[in-house]
Amino acid sequence: MGERRVLADASWVALTAADLVATLAAEAIAARDSFRLGVSGGRTPEAAYRLLASPEFRARLPRDKVHVLFADERDAPPTEPESNYWLVRKLFVEPAGIPPENVHRMKADGPDLDAAARAYEPLLEPPLDLLVLGVGEDGHTASLFPGSSLLRERERRVAAVFDSPKPPPRRLTITPPIIAAARHVVVLATGPSKADAVAQALEGDAALEQCPARLLRDCDWLLDVPAAAKLTQPA
Repeated sequence: MGERRVLADASWVALTAADLVATLAAEAIAARDSFRLGVSGGRTPEAAYRLLASPEFRARLPRDKVHVLFADERDAPPTEPESNYWLVRKLFVEPAGIPPENVHRMKADGPDLDAAARAYEPLLEPPLDLLVLGVGEDGHTASLFPGSSLLRERERRVAAVFDSPKPPPRRLTITPPIIAAARHVVVLATGPSKADAVAQALEGDAALEQCPARLLRDCDWLLDVPAAAKLTQPA
């Protein structure tokens, strides 16, 4: 069973998440000489990425040992803000000084999504040391949306999405086996708009196809007070 931590506001969620990244990085590098970090896009982790690029956290991250991988990606060029890669690169990777060769982009902007998914899978064969995920207002996580057949996937590690209900429809996403294999998974959720999804994911009885974030029920969660408002057992 994972740990739920309810913090005062979104800034505390970001600070706690950044501290967790730095702490687990030190542990992974001591044990395996590298730190494999799986990241997500979206608004919630942005503040944590900015903190990780700050002098305090730069000093705690042996940058040449950090490898950045992605939980999902949209069909958008890597030079455009719609791309998760662009977001992570601008807020975290470049200011933190992560070597470009240590950043492994999902190429969801190519013509053959299935081939791109197969090409990314070998990068995820070693388990991620830490996977950072969020939750959408509809209960999705990564690009695993309500009703997706990928929620029951057991073989593929990365899959193409052609019908995302949120634009753009074409995406790449990790699948449940990657979440299950990760050494540590932390879920970030902030703001009142996430309260229903958080409550359903952690305490509700909806089917997995209705609330994909139920996959994360046994993971660690960092919530602010508004996001935890509808939980009966916040911690």
